[in-house]
Amino acid sequence: MSSSAVSTPLPASASDPAPTREDVFAAHLGGKLSTGLTTPLDDARDLAIAYTPGVADVSRAIAADPSLVSRYTWTSRLVAVVSDGTAVLGLGDIGPRASLPVMEGKSALFKAFGGLDSIPLVLDTTDVDEIVETLVRLRPSFGAVNLEDVSAPRCFELERRLVEALDCPVMHDDQHGTAIVLLAALRGACTVQGRELRDLRVVISGAGAAGVACARILLAAGATDVTVLDSRGILLPGRPGVAGEKASLAEVTNPRRLSGATAEALAGADVFVGLSSARLPEELLSLMAPGAFVFALSNPDPEVHPDVARRYASIVATGRSDFPNQINNVLAFPGVFRGALDAGARRITEAMKLAAADAIAAVALDDLAPDRIVPSPFDPRVAPAVSQAVSEAAQIDL
Repeated sequence: MSSSAVSTPLPASASDPAPTREDVFAAHLGGKLSTGLTTPLDDARDLAIAYTPGVADVSRAIAADPSLVSRYTWTSRLVAVVSDGTAVLGLGDIGPRASLPVMEGKSALFKAFGGLDSIPLVLDTTDVDEIVETLVRLRPSFGAVNLEDVSAPRCFELERRLVEALDCPVMHDDQHGTAIVLLAALRGACTVQGRELRDLRVVISGAGAAGVACARILLAAGATDVTVLDSRGILLPGRPGVAGEKASLAEVTNPRRLSGATAEALAGADVFVGLSSARLPEELLSLMAPGAFVFALSNPDPEVHPDVARRYASIVATGRSDFPNQINNVLAFPGVFRGALDAGARRITEAMKLAAADAIAAVALDDLAPDRIVPSPFDPRVAPAVSQAVSEAAQIDL
C-alpha cells in the first residue's frame, strides 16, 4: 500500500454471526501484525538497492539534511501506539503484556482506516518521567504518538509533558478521540432535532480522561452549560476531592453552581453523557427535560440499557456496535493522525480536533436520522474527510 492510499474494510453484514471465543483466539494467534515490503527483494540488484551498498547513499543524504528522513523512511506515516497497560478497555490495570493485543488492534485500525503504519510499544513502567524519556530517545523512529489506555490522572501530565518534549503530533486517544466523536454525534443529534449546542444543558458522568476532554471540547465548540460528575458528585470549586485537573475543570463548568449528586445534575438536563461505568437508575432519567439525548458510552455495559433510555430520550447512543449510534473512536483517530502527518504538523491543536468533529458530522448529514447521528466506521468517506479537514486546520496553525 502506498503512503497516500486509504484502504477501508468492507462492512460486516448485520446477519453475520457473532464471533465465538474460539474465533477470537484463532484470529490473535501469533499476533495481528506483521511488516511488509514496499520495494522488491528478488535478486542481487534489489538487495544492493534496499541494503548495502545503495542504502549508504540514502543514509549519507539524511545525515547531511535530517529533514530528508520523512521522505526516505517510513517515519512520515508511522504512529507509535504507546501504553503502560494501566487503564485497558474495561479491564483496568492489567499491565503492559496483557495490553499488547489491544495495542496491536489499534495499530491494525490505523492501517485499515487511515493507511498509516503503526507500531505498538508497551512500556514496563508507570513513571511519567521514564515514559517521557523513553519516547524522547525513540523519537527518530516514528512520526507521531498515540497514547492509549493510560490511567487518569497521570494521563493528563503525560500527554502535556510529551507535547512539550516531542516535535511531533501527540494525542491521548481515550481523551480526544472520544471527545471528537462525541461532539460530532451531538451535532448530528442537534441537527435531527433542530436544536443548537449552545442551548443544551449537558451532564457528563465521569471526570477521568474521557470526561475531562469531552467537557473541554464541548465548551470550545460553544456549549454554555456543562456539568461534570465524579464518584463523589458534581464538580464544584472548593468541594472536597476536587483538585488538579478536576479543579481547573470545575472553574469552567457548572455555571449554575449546582451541588449534590446525579439527581441534582440531571434535573431539567437535555443531555446525559456516561463515561464512568456508574449505573444510571431509570427513575433519574425521568428528571431530564423532554426530548433528551442519552449517550451511555461505557463499554461493554452502558450506564443504562438503550431500551430503557428510549422510554425517556429522543436519541440514544452507546459505545457498542450492536446498538444504533455507536460512538466509536475509529471515526476520528485514523483521520486525525493522517491529516496531522500529511500537513507536517508538530502538534494536534484544538482547532484540528474541532475540524475533525465537524468533518464527521458533515459526512453523517446525507443519511441523518435519530438512529444515525454519526456515520458508520466503515463509511469510506470518513477517514479522507477527517484527514483533509485536520490537514487544512493544521496549515492555518503553521
